[in-house]
Amino acid sequence: MVTELKATRQLSGVILSGLGFCTIYPHLTLYFGLHHFCALLLKICRLKSSVSFLTRPDRPNIAYQKLKGRNPGVIFLPGFNSNMNGQKATALEDFCKSLGHAFIRFDYTGCGSSDGKFEECTIGKWRKDVLSILDELTDGPQILVGSSMGGWLMLHAAIARPDKVAALVGVAVAADHVVTTFKRLPIEAQKEIEEKGEWKYQTKQNEEGYYSLTYDFIREAENHCVLNSPIPVTCPIRLIHGMKDGDVPWEISMQVADRVLSKDVDVILRKIGQHRMSDKEDTKLLVNTVDDLIDKLSTVA
Repeated sequence: MVTELKATRQLSGVILSGLGFCTIYPHLTLYFGLHHFCALLLKICRLKSSVSFLTRPDRPNIAYQKLKGRNPGVIFLPGFNSNMNGQKATALEDFCKSLGHAFIRFDYTGCGSSDGKFEECTIGKWRKDVLSILDELTDGPQILVGSSMGGWLMLHAAIARPDKVAALVGVAVAADHVVTTFKRLPIEAQKEIEEKGEWKYQTKQNEEGYYSLTYDFIREAENHCVLNSPIPVTCPIRLIHGMKDGDVPWEISMQVADRVLSKDVDVILRKIGQHRMSDKEDTKLLVNTVDDLIDKLSTVA
């Protein structure tokens, strides 16, 4: 069941607040430039409006934004502890809108605007979120774009829904990464984490410098590893990875390319690319990659 969130009152408040800012601080408005202010205001308005919720009887509601259009549709899968409002997601939405293609971005359970507690989530639960989006909100072939952990989940979705997943685009795919990183720790360190029930996983993606993961999260994630055997995915796959990625080694994308059964696989390495791959040229590469796949699938159809 889909429930739409009405945000007209919130949106009006944002606009009025923005106009009030211009009135009170005209010198700042002129300093930063009116066009920059308008762009920021439009971005805020977009985040506040058109949010809907996929309601599920046995699971938390999932927040999403859907753009109607023709197929193949595009679905963006965020990374760990991320939400649907990142630069890659919004850039893809703008691109799909310009072409008239369907697009969906969403928040995993416990993340962003979705219901649920983040500390109770697992890879398995987030996998079910992706399948719920595919099953309930889409009709026809879809291109999945997965960032980091989202790249891991897109592989699971392609395995579970081969008739719907027409192509994959991975950005800094983190398949199995949390599990393999844990298993590379000294045995003493692994035992200490098991006893404490918590692992402070080092990362450059937040101010703290680490993600706090439960031992149960790690153990559950082991059930979803894909790199230990051939991956039964045969659709076209494009894998983009930055060679300066300090969180997820680019070699993982090479492993995925080697493991999938698909023959139509390209790995694109950006020599100066970081983990988020959100620079202007990185985003342009991502959009062009999706554009090429849309053309390819449309020609085949």
